[in-house]
Amino acid sequence: SSMSSKAPKKETPKSDAAPKKAEKPKAEKPKADAQKAAPKATSKAAPQAQAAKKTEKPKADKPKAAIAKPKAAKGEKAGAAKAEKKKVTIAPVKGEKPKTKDVAKKTTAARVKTAKGKAGASKATGAQRVARAIKKGNTQHTSARVHFSVHFHRPKTLQLPRNPKYPRRSAPRRNKMDQYRVLQYPLTTESAMKKIEDDNTLVFIVDQFSNKHHIKDAFKKLYEIKVDRINTLIRPDGKKKAFIRLPAEVEAMDVASKIGIV
Repeated sequence: SSMSSKAPKKETPKSDAAPKKAEKPKAEKPKADAQKAAPKATSKAAPQAQAAKKTEKPKADKPKAAIAKPKAAKGEKAGAAKAEKKKVTIAPVKGEKPKTKDVAKKTTAARVKTAKGKAGASKATGAQRVARAIKKGNTQHTSARVHFSVHFHRPKTLQLPRNPKYPRRSAPRRNKMDQYRVLQYPLTTESAMKKIEDDNTLVFIVDQFSNKHHIKDAFKKLYEIKVDRINTLIRPDGKKKAFIRLPAEVEAMDVASKIGIV
């Protein structure tokens, strides 16, 4: 029933000869609008023209500074650098002579600065040396000496003689044991005279603290005679007696007469 209520639509055939809507003629825009449109078109075309120009530009010659120079040797480079450093010419002003600026000359402040830098570097190297020494340490690994004896003898070390920088006494000590103290006096007893005649020997009383070397030197200084032999003894009274024997070529009697004994 619902289907029957809706009647089928009748299709109307489309005719080609249907009348078209009448086209309205386009009204021409005024000249002002045309002028506005013209610059828009030119602005759009401008980037394309610039791109074309870029492509059309011929390669310009490089400036002189950009031209690669042939590489110079190391020595030549250093020489050229020095020459450039030495003198720099300043453009002259009207009515003035061209001035030359010596770059190589250093001011005193610059010199002091360089000197301080060098000192700092030397200090640093010294500090590094000390650090290395501390790190290394003082301990040295040495092998112990093998002893094959039960006795130990102290090794002989260097013993330097005294070398005083100033005298410890204001005046040096006098040698009190001289020839006059050593030989006190000759003996003239009968036994002493017998020794002069028989044994070619002189008898003297000498200092108690003198020895045979002292007696020999004293006799040589006083009488200028070389002694052959000396014997000594201490008497019961505490005095020392010396028997001075002379060589065979010297007569004891002559010496005794010279002394004044005989």
